[in-house]
Amino acid sequence: MPHPLPLPPEDRVLSPHTGWTRAHWEAAADHLLAALRPYAGPANALINLPGTRPSWSGPRSDGLEGYARTFLLAAIRVAGADGDDPTGLLERYAEGLAAGTRTPTAERDLSDGDLTSWGVITDRGQPMVEAASVAIGLRLTRRWLWDRLDPAVQERAGAWLAQALHRRPVDNNWWLFPFTVGGFLAEVGIDTDAANAAVDRGLERIDRWYLGDGWYTDGRPRAIDHYNGWALHLYPALHAHLAADPALTARYGSRLHAYLADYSRLFDHNGAPVHQGRSLSYRFAAAAPLWAGALLGTTPLDPGATRRLASGALRYFLDRGALDEHGLLTLGWHGPYPPIVQPYSGPASPYWASGGFLGLLLPPDHPVWTAPETPSPAETADAVTPLPAPGWLIQSTAADGLVRLHNHGSDDQPADAPVPDNPLYSRLAHSTRTGPSTAAGDNHFALLLDGEPTERGPITPLGAGLLDACGWAASAHRPRHRGAELPGVTVTSLTLAHGPDEVRVHVVRGAAPGATVREGGWAVTGAAPAVSTNGVHAAITGDDHLRTELRALHGWTAASTTPAPDGTAFGATATVPHLHGTVDSTTAVFASAARLTAAAGPLAPLTALDLAVADESLTVTWPDGTTTTCAFPPAA
Repeated sequence: MPHPLPLPPEDRVLSPHTGWTRAHWEAAADHLLAALRPYAGPANALINLPGTRPSWSGPRSDGLEGYARTFLLAAIRVAGADGDDPTGLLERYAEGLAAGTRTPTAERDLSDGDLTSWGVITDRGQPMVEAASVAIGLRLTRRWLWDRLDPAVQERAGAWLAQALHRRPVDNNWWLFPFTVGGFLAEVGIDTDAANAAVDRGLERIDRWYLGDGWYTDGRPRAIDHYNGWALHLYPALHAHLAADPALTARYGSRLHAYLADYSRLFDHNGAPVHQGRSLSYRFAAAAPLWAGALLGTTPLDPGATRRLASGALRYFLDRGALDEHGLLTLGWHGPYPPIVQPYSGPASPYWASGGFLGLLLPPDHPVWTAPETPSPAETADAVTPLPAPGWLIQSTAADGLVRLHNHGSDDQPADAPVPDNPLYSRLAHSTRTGPSTAAGDNHFALLLDGEPTERGPITPLGAGLLDACGWAASAHRPRHRGAELPGVTVTSLTLAHGPDEVRVHVVRGAAPGATVREGGWAVTGAAPAVSTNGVHAAITGDDHLRTELRALHGWTAASTTPAPDGTAFGATATVPHLHGTVDSTTAVFASAARLTAAAGPLAPLTALDLAVADESLTVTWPDGTTTTCAFPPAA
């Protein structure tokens, strides 16, 4: 059940889509911060939130995380109110800073009775991450907190932060943590040479990962996810803004501008961002890059659309149980959901969502707060948007405001030693209203060997684009079984999208004739879904009018449905449609039609979609009569 926040009345004149205004954001921030107070330890140095699942870094790090990530929210709240701090937020965090940095320790747990000391910052250690939030908080509130500290506290707090400048981060967005610490320390004149060097190193590193068109990969060759927005764009944008650096603003602001043009299409009309990638418990941190674009003045969105998207995201989660009975953010999506939680996450990790409140740094008379809300892209018209840099195809429908991401480019695989598939990356498709199951094989094409499905492994993008009114994206992979590639076997996959419908084509080369294959469709949640199968066509209707179909077009010989007893992040139980077939030659083609919709009105039946397969091409006739002819993508 959603936690009852004490909120002002809705304003449907200023905010016709969400009803929320700046006052709602302030009230939500105040509520989140007030709920934390019972969990602050001695001298407010560690905030140890309840939970049975500590992170792999241990309880001391988790307590520091509770301090640092919530300090960021407190700093935004106070700085956005021009220093007005009626509840004494900065006083408490200043006390915690003084106590936590007095005798930093290498002890991971709290069994020694030391309930105040922060952990030392080590190579690839979690305190490095939290140091960045502390640095941003101090930078935002410098004239009200840092500048009023006793010099001895400044000295030891600066020394604790400066450790980050001399330690090695994980080779991904972590380079931006010493970068962020360096920005603050250079500003206050502490270890300035190392601080400036850390800033330069951080920017140089992320420049290596820039894919173009506003998109980054996060260290690994094809790790593309929400870290684009809540880290890789956010930290450089904040630094450029706080440093008032026109060159950095121009360089990283132009990338953010390009990113937001695409990113704004990844939000459902109900406010949900696409459910894809890791650290999803950060939830409405997805709003952070929207506000950052407004903060820098480098956004393609009009002010009303920025607020509509950001308020929609915050309200989406708060309305759906993101807070527990104590008013604390949980590890999950709506409520708690352990399958999406990474081992590095502890009870306070969800408070990375604090970055989602960045808009409060904009003054109350800024257009993002005063302009009427305008529709999000998903609400205005049906659209297919190819994103060649990440290898994605975005499909949205105005009738239900639903957004689907067809994934032909993100796999989160290391460069040299592939690891088992992560369903949050490896699926062929993700959406704003479905999540992957852990075992039911949704949105996945596989050969079945001894009853076990092969994994996708590293993905080779083959492009994305438009064909008249149809969008397409393609990729190739070498199926993996029990950690090894199948010798000589490749699968080339193509998605075509138009209106609410998809055509999925897989060309299997090199597999032995007689090998069995399976395709999974969308996982739809529902305690008692309506399920039907008709030969080679499966349909499921779940909760909230969400419906999916998966229909054979070529190569498939049977359909079925499979329950996912562990459900998804959207519900405790889910059901997945499947198609089944057999490889009949050394080059076998399998094609299906899929639909995911929550449209209230009738749609043309999916059986009206027709496919003609030729030697080198295929022609789709969509249910509305539109025709698309496309060549088969080549093998990678």
